[in-house]
Amino acid sequence: MGLLSANSAGVWAATIELRPHPLGDPSRVRCPEKVIAYQTAKPYQEGSFTWDGTVALGAIATQISVAKVDPFSVTWVGTLKPPFQSCRAAAGMFQVDGEPFGGHSYLRVQFLNGKAYFILDMTGMQDANNLTPAILRHEIVGGNPRWQWGGTD
Repeated sequence: MGLLSANSAGVWAATIELRPHPLGDPSRVRCPEKVIAYQTAKPYQEGSFTWDGTVALGAIATQISVAKVDPFSVTWVGTLKPPFQSCRAAAGMFQVDGEPFGGHSYLRVQFLNGKAYFILDMTGMQDANNLTPAILRHEIVGGNPRWQWGGTD
């Protein structure tokens, strides 16, 4: 799946690019070129795995808050900054560490009505024991969404 790479500190991390695709005529609106998320694998614990993640949503939006939480997903919402106010687009995971991503996009972004919606969604995901991974934490740190999710191995 290509989610792991080593950084200089020896911690396993992934840089995830989400690339927006406009709804309608792209020449009529200005949308962000990309949205960047980061995930780091937590040290292995017997029987489970955990990922910590964050997305640089504050680069394109303000007033970010948690809009919706359910057992399978979390949605954060923010007001798009003025250059992107008219953007109508959606994005999924496009590249991980510079390599094309062809798997299930559990990170998504929607731009609509002057808002940016960032979605972490475990729907359709499964771990090694055919269980849906759990969202363990969700918050806003430094003006950006931050999360933790994990599953069993």
